[in-house]
Amino acid sequence: MLAELGEADATGDIAIIYDEIRSFCAVPYVSSLQRHLATRPGWLEWAWQSARPVFASGIAQEAAWEAARCPLQVKLPWVPEEVRSLWQLTDAEAGAIRSVGALFVRVSPTNLMLSAMVRKLLAGEVPGGAQPRTSWTPPEPVPAPPAMVDTAAVAPDLRGALLRFSTEVAGQPFVPGLYRMLARWPGYFGFLTTVLAPRFQDPDIETACRTVQLAIDAAAEHVFTALPKPSGRWPMPPASEHAEVLDAVERYRETSPQMIVFGRMIGDSLA
Repeated sequence: MLAELGEADATGDIAIIYDEIRSFCAVPYVSSLQRHLATRPGWLEWAWQSARPVFASGIAQEAAWEAARCPLQVKLPWVPEEVRSLWQLTDAEAGAIRSVGALFVRVSPTNLMLSAMVRKLLAGEVPGGAQPRTSWTPPEPVPAPPAMVDTAAVAPDLRGALLRFSTEVAGQPFVPGLYRMLARWPGYFGFLTTVLAPRFQDPDIETACRTVQLAIDAAAEHVFTALPKPSGRWPMPPASEHAEVLDAVERYRETSPQMIVFGRMIGDSLA
């Protein structure tokens, strides 16, 4: 699986960055995009140092979250109460699943915004904004999610189901955290494997994901104009490493719109 630096293993500057990401983005955990960059010497430090002003000010998050609210025309089948009972899914657990969906609707837009800033800087674009405002209060964080299952350690049938949602990042299979959390509820996860996984190539799903991606990309153009020129002690990593990191970022740009769309669909299916 794709290399990541876990939050419990972070120290020094990386631990500080992880804390700021959780605080500024009002989320209970650091996403796999940042955890992967943290395994590459200097990458997360440079990326966060460069983009931090528009996150510390809330400009980046507010623009990303607003763009992600665009109307969607896709839904999952609604799950009635008697089916939830067959899965032994309590009301509290159904609420926890809705919260997992809401978490990715909160996290993924900010990942797309950060990746947009990184892509622009690596392409040689030069921001010219002034230092943005720094007094900003994030919203209430989404409740802490369940721990992600270890894809390599679960039973073969569950691992096979998880891999139906996998993509490839930097030559390694990558299962987004949304599914690794929802696998804690096998009945509902089996439902998703049956009704959602086959729809990845559905034109309506692709249209919804593209709509979200384009909306956030458009917002990123505005946010970049507010970004000051990068400064600080972390230089841009060497050009020889750019292609591999950009490849990883592009894979996240494919999965992140899905997380927004699917997160909203999952919440609605248990409403």
